[in-house]
This record gives sequence, structure tokens and C-alpha cells, in this order.
Amino acid sequence: MRPFTYTPPQDDVKLIHLDAHFLVVDKPAGLLSVPGKHVHLQDCLETRIQTSYPKARIIHRLDTATSGVMVLARTPHAHRHIGLQFENRQVSKTYIADIWGCPNKKSGIINLPLICDWPNRPLQKVDFDVGKPAKTEWQTLERTETLEHIEHTTRVRLKPKTGRSHQLRVHMLELGHPILGDNLYAHDDAFNAATRMHLHANKINFRHPDGGAQLEFVADCPF
Repeated sequence: MRPFTYTPPQDDVKLIHLDAHFLVVDKPAGLLSVPGKHVHLQDCLETRIQTSYPKARIIHRLDTATSGVMVLARTPHAHRHIGLQFENRQVSKTYIADIWGCPNKKSGIINLPLICDWPNRPLQKVDFDVGKPAKTEWQTLERTETLEHIEHTTRVRLKPKTGRSHQLRVHMLELGHPILGDNLYAHDDAFNAATRMHLHANKINFRHPDGGAQLEFVADCPF
């Protein structure tokens, strides 16, 4: 496993939406969603947001290395209402990723059960016996030709239908095309092909906790 030092970015977190019930932000890559156990891991998205909105609470998470759209509740009702939408798989999420190589199809569905690789945590692995169901839809957006030492990379749109830890990262690995810059799962060439992990939560759709109107929020891809 490659060494990791937590050096969170110091830029302000971009606010996408704010109302009395919840707020939506664009989390930068390299920032924890919630505090870690140690003192040096206390700086995170939730604590930063709480400096301006003390009652804001995380509803869902993104991996530290992943950037993109996240929702925080401002009231217990909003936390419960939106949280149940996540639990019942009523929230639609779309990610953009750059992967190593070129898949031989333009789109597909990956349906591989996942579980923590306990001796090697936080790594996750496919396990058909005790793994939890995990499903990802993917679609090719564009291919990039040779760039220096990189033969080919492909930009894909990913739509997770479940919310397992590291789901998109492991599913792309199992497809044979790891995400560029992924310090946990990418081989050396794919890891060195980017200065950060090229995985971004681009879009989220859910219902407003007050009235049920369908909402969509977008965070532009930064790579």
C-alpha cells in the first residue's frame, strides 16, 4: 500500500446551494468528509462548514481523494428525510472518471459484490460468498490518445446504483481499467498518470425535504 500523508487543501469550500433545510457544496479532493480519529485528521468538510453553519450535518460521504457535490442537512428533519432517500436508493448520483486504457465496449453494467479486505483495510474486494451487492452503470464519454508515456485513457460517466465503500474504484479495477491517480487500487503507470485521483461527483438528484420537489445539483469537473 502506498504511503499517505494528510495535507488537506486550504481553499474555501464552494457553496452550490443554501436554504433553511440543507446546503450543497463542492468538496475539494484531498479533504476528509468527516473527522478522523487522530488530532491531525480533525480538519474536514463537516467541521469547515460548521464554522458558518453550526447545525450542519453530513448525510453521505465521499472518499478523501474524491471531489464533488455533497449534501449537508441543516435540520433533523432534512437529515432524516434525505438520509432515507439515500438508504432507499432514491438518490441518483453521477460521477466523472478518467480510467487507464480503453474498454472494448462503450457502456455496461458491473454487478460485483464487495466487502472489506479486512487484513488490508481500508481496501475493499470482490467476494461472491459474503460480499454485499454492488452495482455500477458506466458509459464512455471520450478517449484520449497517447500523452507522453500514457498509451490511452478514457473518460467515463459512472452511475452507482448502490453505495458501497470504494465501489467505483474497485469496479473500475475489476473492469481492467483503474482510475488514474488512485493511490489504493491503480497500478504504477495509472497512479503516476495524474497528480490526484480522477474521480469527481458531478451531479446529484434527490427530493426536497420540504414539499418533495425533485432537485438536481451539479459540480463542474475540475480535471
